[in-house]
Amino acid sequence: MNIADRIQGLRKMKRISQEELADKIGVSRQAVSKWENEQSIPDIDRVIIMSEYFGVTTDYILKGIEPSQQLEKKNFNTSQLLYIASTAFLAIGLFAAFGSWYTEQSAESIWGSMIIQVVGVAAYFIAKLISQSKAPFIINWLNIIIVLFMPISLIIAFVFRRGFSPYPIDIASGSTFALVYVITIILSFFTLKKLENNIGK
Repeated sequence: MNIADRIQGLRKMKRISQEELADKIGVSRQAVSKWENEQSIPDIDRVIIMSEYFGVTTDYILKGIEPSQQLEKKNFNTSQLLYIASTAFLAIGLFAAFGSWYTEQSAESIWGSMIIQVVGVAAYFIAKLISQSKAPFIINWLNIIIVLFMPISLIIAFVFRRGFSPYPIDIASGSTFALVYVITIILSFFTLKKLENNIGK
């Protein structure tokens, strides 16, 4: 459907003649006839007047975009930004935890960093709520491996009795952490891929 069809369709839905429409928007009947026969198109001022008269958006008259489509597009863009922000917050929280631990060496020092990560998780789920669009694979994967970094490190530190460190602090715990973390990265990659493939079927 093109602009000519949309103008004609709106006019017929309103059950008015070309002449009546012409009177409403301040043009000749011939002008309306030319618009509906694709011989010319209305200028932007007339499009605005028609949008107000028919109760539709100018985007609908010009492009055929329904208000619901516009809202969904806006929600899609917002959700994509939130997905990206979620990963950014998770990464910032992780690096902030490294910095806090390095300077203060106390469990309390990383709580603020963990709050930043909670904000990142919240952003991810808000994005899922406001739009039907799925997060890109890379966002899902990065979020998983960033979120799991500190828990794996803390478990390894506890096993090796190295205190409450968000990252490995010696060769033994570092080597074990590296092995476990690489396995986690690989497993999460293939698990996510398999889930995506199953959903796509």
